[in-house]
Amino acid sequence: MAHVSAAERRPQLIKAAIDFMTREGVAAGSTRAIAAELGVAQATVHYTFGTKEGLYRAVMEQLTQDLLAQVEQAAPADGGFEETLGALAAALWRTVREQPASHQLLTELTMFALRSPALREALDAHYRGVIEVTARLITEAAERTGRPLAQPADTIARFFLAGFDGLTLQHLSTLDDEAEHTCLQAFVSAAVAMAGGRLELVAVPVAAS
Repeated sequence: MAHVSAAERRPQLIKAAIDFMTREGVAAGSTRAIAAELGVAQATVHYTFGTKEGLYRAVMEQLTQDLLAQVEQAAPADGGFEETLGALAAALWRTVREQPASHQLLTELTMFALRSPALREALDAHYRGVIEVTARLITEAAERTGRPLAQPADTIARFFLAGFDGLTLQHLSTLDDEAEHTCLQAFVSAAVAMAGGRLELVAVPVAAS
């Protein structure tokens, strides 16, 4: 069998871990089980990542990168401020509706990381990354439209994401499309008001499932 370098094996193992833990849950994601998912020796996982926590950290980083890439691609280049926040919310929500298992896995990994000192840095990096990207997109939209922000972009981003996180957990727990869309519009509208706009319902173009 041809030798496969650690650099080549790393993304394969990350994908195998995501596939396995999406299907079976984080609790079942031992290095032995993930190695078996890819059909390699358990030692290969330890050689590539050092520990199970090292592999989990890489999985969190990959899930975060994938999520941020989808959101950044959805940001309108010339829309108004309200339109931009609505488009960001719609893009995020689309990932929840189309990839609920990925969001469930990220939620499980977050809970696991809270009890694992070895993963706290990865968890902090995840939230910093999401907040920084969201704050940057809000800042760019405000500058493009000439809207002075009443609160720091970082604060608005944290508020926006807190609402989104809560609604995501509700979606994973119980489905109610109509109520979810109403709540989505409400917290986007509140974020716009926090930025200095009027408190009125902002349209969020969520496609039907």
